[in-house]
Amino acid sequence: MGIHGVPLNLEILTLEQAILRFGREKRNGRQVVFTNGCFDLLHPGHIGSLEQARGLGDALIVGLNSDASVRQLKGAGRPVVPERERAEILAALECVDAVVIFDDLTPQEVIARLLPDVLVKGGDWPGDQIVGREEVEAAGGRVVSIPVVPGYSTTAILGKIREGARASRVEA
Repeated sequence: MGIHGVPLNLEILTLEQAILRFGREKRNGRQVVFTNGCFDLLHPGHIGSLEQARGLGDALIVGLNSDASVRQLKGAGRPVVPERERAEILAALECVDAVVIFDDLTPQEVIARLLPDVLVKGGDWPGDQIVGREEVEAAGGRVVSIPVVPGYSTTAILGKIREGARASRVEA
C-alpha cells in the first residue's frame, strides 16, 4: 500500500529481489545502470541526473539511503521525508525501474552483489572516491560521472525554508 492506503505498483525491492530480477544472469543483454543517494527533497537536479543515468542503459536501479543512514550522513533533522515515501516518489518516476533501500552509509554491498553494467555518480564525487568503482570495473562494467546541475541542493532548499520560518516568526 502506498501513502494514505492507495495501492501502488511501484518497484521498491529488497536487494535479494533486485538481484533475482536484475542480476547478471537475468539481464539477457540488457544494460543495468545503478546510482544512489538520499533524495530527501526531490528537485530538478535530481530529476536531471536520474534521467541522464537512465539514458546510459536499459534499466535504472536507484539505491536509496535509509532514514538511519541519512541521519548519520546529514545530521539531526534529516531526512525530512521518510524512506518509504522517498522510495515511492523515486519509483514513480518513469526513468526509475527499481529502488533498493540500504542501511549502510555507502551502497558498497548493494553494488558488489548486484554488479551493474554502469555505475553513475554525480560529478561532485572525485573518481577515486566513488564507492563500488573497483567491483564494477573488475566485472567489466564502467563508471560514469554525471555533471551536477548547478543551483540545486536539498541542504540549500532546507536552509531557505528554515530562514523563511524564522523571518515569519520575527514579523508576527
